[in-house]
Amino acid sequence: MPPTVHIPVMPAEVLEQLDPRPGKVFLDGTLGGGGHTRMLAERVAPNGRVVAVDRDPGAVERAAETLRGLPIAVACSSYAEAPEVLAEAAVGPLDGVLLDLGLSSDQLDDRQRGFSFHADGPLDLRFDPTEGKPAAQLIARLSAEHLADVIYRYGEERCSRRIARAIVARRTERPITTANDLADVIRRAVPRDYDARLDPATRTFQALRIAVNEELHQLEIALRRLPALLAPGGRLVIISFHSLEDRMVKEAFRADDRLKVLTSKPLRPTDEEVAANPRARSAKLRVAERVG
Repeated sequence: MPPTVHIPVMPAEVLEQLDPRPGKVFLDGTLGGGGHTRMLAERVAPNGRVVAVDRDPGAVERAAETLRGLPIAVACSSYAEAPEVLAEAAVGPLDGVLLDLGLSSDQLDDRQRGFSFHADGPLDLRFDPTEGKPAAQLIARLSAEHLADVIYRYGEERCSRRIARAIVARRTERPITTANDLADVIRRAVPRDYDARLDPATRTFQALRIAVNEELHQLEIALRRLPALLAPGGRLVIISFHSLEDRMVKEAFRADDRLKVLTSKPLRPTDEEVAANPRARSAKLRVAERVG
């Protein structure tokens, strides 16, 4: 398996908010390339522990090798299933939980996953290729109306109906099976002067990825379950990358009597970090602390 190319987002802010020290216990619910996990594990060693989970079997397999020797327990699972994972590992209560909801660079760079619309790989978009149906099957069977609703709801795409009609028209001629195929259809459907800041395919790929992986449903479950896993004073740190997730996190933090919100506004990456890692540019970090 190739080495990770993922750069952890907002590492300084994560360390400041979670304050990992020897003996502390953390959950990294989004293992990814293992950068945040390593950072925490090195600071809680030798008698602390980090439990790290990810839905992507490739990320888990890589971490088992690259993080060997550190006080880490790794599991292929969703952060929504954290209570079961921690019970299996006989770990708890936690001093902190980290969720980095962004897509891993390793996933984007894997041409066989379809996460990048600049690749010619299969249009899959699943975090776990053994679960659910790939995105190609989703766009092959949904009606134009349903497809437009998915693209608008999860991608906040104003041209959703135009894009959905273009997809349905194209699939009557031949199936849309690769990321390049779909990106080409979208670019032809969206007006040239629509939004120069983004590739026209960006929001639609986001929407399909969220739908295929049920990401918002997983996050909703996690936001209900994770506070109970924290010790008093333990912190929940969540990094999101689009407004749908950030809104869910903000509202859940405010509505939960078990939590005290520590960030009235989300923390953002520094200009220096964005210059070095452009994929960090849309990151928003929110923090809440378990009370009483």
